[in-house]
Amino acid sequence: MKRILFSATLLAFLAACSTVPSTPESEVAAVPENIAEQPLRVPSLDAMRDTPARALAGKFQQESWAALPGWKNDDLAHVWKAFINNCKGLMRPVSGSLAMQARATPRAWQPVCAAAAQSGLATQAAAGAEVRQFLQAQLQPWRLLDAAGKPAQNTVTGYYEPLVRASRKRHGEYQWPLYTAPDDLLTIDLGAVYPELAGKRIRGKLAGKRVVPYDTRAEIAKSAARQPPVIVWVNDPVEAFFLQIQGSGRAQLDNGSTVRLAYADHNGRPYASIGQWLAKQGELPLAQTSMQNIKAWAKRNPKRVQEMLNANPAMVFFNEEAITDVELGPKGAYSIPLIGQRAIAVDTTFVPLGAPVFLATTYPATSQPLERLVFAQDTGAAIKGAGRTDFYWGFGDEAGAMAGRMKQRGDTWVLWPKQAGAPSAR
Repeated sequence: MKRILFSATLLAFLAACSTVPSTPESEVAAVPENIAEQPLRVPSLDAMRDTPARALAGKFQQESWAALPGWKNDDLAHVWKAFINNCKGLMRPVSGSLAMQARATPRAWQPVCAAAAQSGLATQAAAGAEVRQFLQAQLQPWRLLDAAGKPAQNTVTGYYEPLVRASRKRHGEYQWPLYTAPDDLLTIDLGAVYPELAGKRIRGKLAGKRVVPYDTRAEIAKSAARQPPVIVWVNDPVEAFFLQIQGSGRAQLDNGSTVRLAYADHNGRPYASIGQWLAKQGELPLAQTSMQNIKAWAKRNPKRVQEMLNANPAMVFFNEEAITDVELGPKGAYSIPLIGQRAIAVDTTFVPLGAPVFLATTYPATSQPLERLVFAQDTGAAIKGAGRTDFYWGFGDEAGAMAGRMKQRGDTWVLWPKQAGAPSAR
């Protein structure tokens, strides 16, 4: 009876401390070094250990390369960096939250990554024809099916890395803070105590001897004593807000330099749409609550901006990172820096993290084919179901415009080592 009562209390607490459904959901594993800047090291098979197998929720149908629509038209001349970085992830030991997710089987990939390291392509700009030849020799396409055995055609949305204008100091137009993670924020791994809750975490703080939900956005804004250290001050509240929704971004400082604001943590409060708040207030029709229209409303109603922001109790906190390669984006859930138009977020119950995927969809709001090799390197709270995909467009305003318009249908094929059978996860 005590266990049942405690479970009921726990469920109520989980409702108050649920995960922020930002896309991507960046619960990254700890990586001791900048993996993208390190050489590819492939351990021997004898030195590798696999964790127990995990059953994937979908099914797979073996296909030929000719069955992939547009495969021969995909320009692979610049994909080798992404492939090598993905191998670095596959070959490394994993801990932290990544270990809680279904990921590609490292032992299955050891021969492929070893061949990549020895191919000579790893140390030069590989031509598209050479990359295609290597992939076709090493990998086998498997079409993703749903649980009923039908092709898992599903929704493809988009996300991106935004840019904000910011300053180290609060002055002039730079009035909107982006915070680092507070020292008193607790993260509790429920699966460590209750195996049936594996992968479930809550955020909170101590109040005496009790753990209670962490402060809401409104509570943080209201009390200077509850505000964490500020990394930068942004010149536009709506752009700062949308950067939090994306989970990371770049800040162009008023001294001319640019830094990355990488996801660090969040306050555990449920996300709420400010667009829906504006619609309920009668300020904007729901269909017109685009970023541009919300920004225009904020300029017309400067005294109500904080009220609008407070409608969303969720708050994301950041770490500052240097940008050493402008082509590399933020780290996804696989702890590998994303490359624009070559990375996707997936539901890891169907597609394991680290798997190369061929995606066949269309460009936003058009019927023009968008067919290319991508890598399953991220996850998202809204990315659920067989074939459900979030396409990473890259950095900047143009990428943001494409991501904002994207809601297409898509089909996926997992590209798996030829000698390893059907795709599997660990």
